[in-house]
Formats: sequence, C-alpha cells, structure tokens
Amino acid sequence: MRAVQAIIEQTGGPEVIQWHEVDLPAPGPGEVLIRHEAVGLNYIDTYLRSGLYPTRLPGGLGFEAAGVIEAVGEGVSHLSPGQRAASFGGTPGAYASARIVKAAELFPLPEGIDSATAAAVFLKGATTEALAERCAPLDAGAWALVPAAAGGVGLLLVQWLSARGVRVIGTVGTPAKVRLAQEAGAELVYLSGDPDVVAKVRAATGGKGVAVSYDGVGAAMWETSLKSMAPRGTIVSFGNASGPVTGVNLGVLAQHGSLFVTRMTMYDYYRDPAEALAGSARLWDMIAKGKLTITIGQTYPLLEAAQAHRDLEARKTTGSTLLLP
Repeated sequence: MRAVQAIIEQTGGPEVIQWHEVDLPAPGPGEVLIRHEAVGLNYIDTYLRSGLYPTRLPGGLGFEAAGVIEAVGEGVSHLSPGQRAASFGGTPGAYASARIVKAAELFPLPEGIDSATAAAVFLKGATTEALAERCAPLDAGAWALVPAAAGGVGLLLVQWLSARGVRVIGTVGTPAKVRLAQEAGAELVYLSGDPDVVAKVRAATGGKGVAVSYDGVGAAMWETSLKSMAPRGTIVSFGNASGPVTGVNLGVLAQHGSLFVTRMTMYDYYRDPAEALAGSARLWDMIAKGKLTITIGQTYPLLEAAQAHRDLEARKTTGSTLLLP
C-alpha cells in the first residue's frame, strides 16, 4: 500500500513537518497494516515537534488514530482484516494515511464508536479516565478546578467529573469558551486572565478552596492552582500548554496547606494491559451511556497538520481536532 506520512528531521516550529510518500510492505510478525480514516491532534504532538519532549530524529508525529485493518502479520490473533481499531500511544507516526504498527498498540473498536469519534477521544478520553477515576478521584459534592475547561481534555474532564457529582469550576482563555465549559457541566467558569480568579474560587467554595486542580496548562496556571487549593488538596499537573512547571518549592506546598502535587503521565496508568483494557472499557461505557459528548471542534486535511499545530498552540481551537486523510 502506498501512503503519505509526516516526518520531522529536526525540532522546531510547525514548519519542520514534512510529508513523504512511502510504499508500505506486508506487516511482519506481531504487526498490523492499518488504513487511517481519522487522526487525532494532541498537545503532546507539539511537544515532540518543538523539542520540549525528546524524540528520535528523523521520526514521525502523532499517537492517536483510527481506521480499518488491511492486513495482519504472523502471530496476530486478536485483530483481523476489515476490523476497525484505534491507537493512542506507542511509536509516533499516526500522521499518516496508513502505517504499520505493533498489534499490541491497537485496540479493537466496539460497535457504535466510529473512527472519527475514536480518533477524537481515545488519547484524551484515556487521560480523562485516568485523572478522574484513578489519579485523583473525588466524591460527589467535592470541588474541583479545571483549567482550560474548553480544551480537548478539559471538556471531557468536566463532563466526567460532573457525572460523578463533583462540583466543577473551570477557567478558559476567552469569553467565547465560557459557554462551552458551562454546557459540559462546569458550575462556574472564569477567565484564566481574570486577576480576581483566585478570590472568586475561594468565594465559591466558602473560603475553603478546591480539593483538586486538574491542570493541563502548566506554568501559566501554577500560581492560580496553588492559591485555589483547600488544605491537603492535590494539584495534578498533566500538561505543559503554557510551558512546564519548574522549581517547585516544597515549603510553598506547606504554606498553602500541606498540599500534594503529582506530575501525571497517562501512559503510566495504561502501562499494564489489564489496566489499559479496563480503562478503555470505562471510556467506551461513558460514551455509550451518553455521559460524554465528544466535541469535534474543527477538522483539517491531513496535509495541513502544520496549520493545525499553529492554531492549537495559539489556543484558537475548541474541543477535539481531527486530521482527515
């Protein structure tokens, strides 16, 4: 099969994304040839492209995609040609019309979950499941802060937490995104640039603060998260959209109420095959029960991935973004 694939030979801005046509051989033992119908765009893609996260060069981009299996290699028994499947991790290279991947990196899609939905939600949904169910689960009635509540993970996380009965305060970057976060279930939504946002969070929680801040923004929201916490609360840092949080002072955590901090990486919660299977099952179940609405805010042709990166980094996107081969 002939395919087009993105390659970066050096790190830098979106302009480093190059496209090459390749001839794909038959899959080898333990491998699968999959034709992509939709590819997901995620912040981690920009981290690899920019060099914030190390990656092998030259190399591919993208982790999340869904499509139809065209051929399987020797020893592959849980997948078959014609079956639909999705990936959200493993070796970068999902920015492609088709590719060969390890069978272990693919998850069969259940009936009712189409490729666009899977590519739009799988990585972000698995992250959401790990955050809400295992990393820092909250009981009904507890308060949580969700920075970037109208982003890809943010919209899912607000919905998931609300389904658990958690009271959610969201922050968003622009007035236009307020309604999106509210419709997802956020009880209160404030602009992240509001100088009074901490005071408003404190007032809303009766002066106590939130039990957890699920912060995918990073450096720009660290002080807001820190000052919004209830005693013995937890800051879960899981993204670097505005740059990484550095130089965390343990004494400051004590001053703000014996706080806990974790830098969560979703793959550590999906490393064990049994945990991965159970986590993905919870995700599909939440979608099937209508507790998660998947918002595909915008789509781009696959070959316009560079522009999609520019828009994502400029915070011009809402919900999930798809690249369509």
